Amino acid sequence: MTYIDTSVLVAYYCPEPLSRPAQDAILRVKQPAISQLVEVEFHSAIALKVRTGELDARSGQDVLAELESDLAKRLYRMVPIGSAEYTVARDWLGRFSSPLRTLDALHLAAAAGNDAVLLTADRALAQSARHFKVKHRLIG
Repeated sequence: MTYIDTSVLVAYYCPEPLSRPAQDAILRVKQPAISQLVEVEFHSAIALKVRTGELDARSGQDVLAELESDLAKRLYRMVPIGSAEYTVARDWLGRFSSPLRTLDALHLAAAAGNDAVLLTADRALAQSARHFKVKHRLIG
């Protein structure tokens, strides 16, 4: 299974410099997975693109609808983030040994807890994955 980070998912659905590598990477994944946290961050990223004028509101709605359609088709496995992942994230953050931030710690814990490979375009998250020995793949 491959846990797809928000950075990759946004590039997959929106035209960005990393769109081609994101599309290539996701299309090669046999068992793509996300969490509800990815879904919320995705909506936040699209809202930011609309507020900053990178996307118009109609295009933003279209992108959100496309993700919702893919979720309804169950193209992504939905990985839960529960108390075990919160505990792992808290413990990693409490080590003060990486640049890991709150939401990224939860993504990393979700990937680790499901023995999934983390697919990300975020270099700092990839560095933390390496540090905590979580399988990962950095695109871009």
